[in-house]
Amino acid sequence: MINSVSQTNTVSNATIIKDNKDVEKKPAPTEASIRAQTNQQILQASLQVSISSGDKPMQLLFRNAIDKINDVLKPEFGDDAIKNATNQDNSPEGTAGRIIALSTGFYEAFAKQRPGQDPDKIAAEFTKVIRGGVEEGFKQAKDILKSLQVLDGTIASNVDKTYELVQKGLDDFLASKTKKPEQAA
Repeated sequence: MINSVSQTNTVSNATIIKDNKDVEKKPAPTEASIRAQTNQQILQASLQVSISSGDKPMQLLFRNAIDKINDVLKPEFGDDAIKNATNQDNSPEGTAGRIIALSTGFYEAFAKQRPGQDPDKIAAEFTKVIRGGVEEGFKQAKDILKSLQVLDGTIASNVDKTYELVQKGLDDFLASKTKKPEQAA
């Protein structure tokens, strides 16, 4: 009996040693496994923050969204792109000016794709395309502001004023690119 116990222990010890050798021979963690473990830790931390935040879920949503947007914008605009953008003129006039400048900045490329076409028609077509984008952009922005229940008062009037200024800016742009009736004669 003693021999059989001794043999069992020897076998068990051999198994343990064999298992320990297998553990020692395991390859280093892969990037995917490290990423999975990190993601799990992030989710656990987020859950803890969420539970402890109580009635502040919108703050968490906002902070997370801002952080992710900053991460995406960082290569092109540097650290804290959103914070830096808030230092700009966000009045209706300033916002409309940026919309006009950025959107009409594509005119030359648009016109080059239409060689030999009437310049007045190119300008009208370009302005029509830009107006379509402006319409859709303002509609979506208003829908978002409505869903957040903040599209009222000053915000609503500033959005409307910005829209009007953009439309006027597009009218002025089109007029600058087309022949005046007296020039055509």
